[in-house]
Amino acid sequence: MKLVVTRVNSASVTIDGKVHSEIEKGLLVLMGVTGDDTIADAEYLAQKLPKLRIFEDEEGKLNRSVLDVGGEVLIVSNFTLYADASHGNRPSFTSAARGEISKPLYDAFCDLVSKSVTVKCGVFGGDMKVASVNDGPVTIIMESRKKN
Repeated sequence: MKLVVTRVNSASVTIDGKVHSEIEKGLLVLMGVTGDDTIADAEYLAQKLPKLRIFEDEEGKLNRSVLDVGGEVLIVSNFTLYADASHGNRPSFTSAARGEISKPLYDAFCDLVSKSVTVKCGVFGGDMKVASVNDGPVTIIMESRKKN
């Protein structure tokens, strides 16, 4: 499982011209699932994400988490995180899990994270327009297999 986590001042998901979800200060999370991911991967990252210290403290150091700053999290499914563009110019998505694997893990991840912080979600498989005002910018990639 792979997350691209961006610290934001605001973020939103718009579908068919209507805002579906939006947050103020917090984290925009793009989430990709690969074929061998399990609920253990979702649990691992759901424990780490709210505690990830990427917000500045009074001294300007990255010592505060989204929990510490009272922020929110917007989680968006994104199978293209597992794109392979190493051969030719058209990416292959064969490493991305099919919907019957990735949707339950996406739903579980959203539920798990929501136990500790306010979570808003996109629509799995939807044609979403994602907007964000990045803060910093600070962007971190987290992978469950690397156990970072």
